[in-house]
Amino acid sequence: MSAWRLLLTRPAEECAALAQTLAEHGIASHGMPLLAIEALAETPEQRAVFAELPRYCAVIVVSKPAARLGLQLLDRHRAQPPADQPWFAVGAATAALLVEHGLPAYYPEGGDDSEALLALPRLQQAIAAVPAPRVLILRGEGGREFLAERLRGQGVTVDYLPLYRRRLPGYAPGELAARVRAERLNALVVSSGQGLEHLVELADAAWPELARLPLFVPSPRVAEQARRAGAQIVVDCRGASAAALLAALERFPAAL
Repeated sequence: MSAWRLLLTRPAEECAALAQTLAEHGIASHGMPLLAIEALAETPEQRAVFAELPRYCAVIVVSKPAARLGLQLLDRHRAQPPADQPWFAVGAATAALLVEHGLPAYYPEGGDDSEALLALPRLQQAIAAVPAPRVLILRGEGGREFLAERLRGQGVTVDYLPLYRRRLPGYAPGELAARVRAERLNALVVSSGQGLEHLVELADAAWPELARLPLFVPSPRVAEQARRAGAQIVVDCRGASAAALLAALERFPAAL
């Protein structure tokens, strides 16, 4: 049995799946979702984008919620992406949703972050194959600005299509710290920069205490954000998947 006792903060469905995987490896956890996914109302912009999919040399889907909602819109509007249009996902789980829908999906096997996606040869080939490349990014409100900035730096026109917003679920003041103490948790896990913001916001006056616990994050950018926020022990998992977290836990043994 591992000495780790982790606080998981992903959306509820993902928290449950991750907790089950961790339990299979003898790792205890407690779920406290700090991100609730709320689909945005359908807009004329959404309908127009899906009607004009052929103008994009690539479509990038940044998360499982973006994949689920985007595929629903594809079906609703009976949109037909070009057969040779590549779709890209930041992680394997998101890519699997696209493949199940019959789309040619690619993802970086070496990491679940924007940097790894940008280095993917297939994405660079798609950009280089047309004289005026245009890429569509399906995402939530905000996020993945680094990805768009890097693509624009390569001369790519980037269009965003927000499909959902993330909000902090309602918790009582002091509930986060109380759960950490009650469950004797010895580490925190966040899967995004916004998840980290919600963690700090909900911790409030208890943040200096919680900031002393090891904090597992998905990327170098979120790691830097965590250090700026005052986290004292930051572990970059180089990915948001369960496999990435398990590898990081193995590299960084829990203090007994």
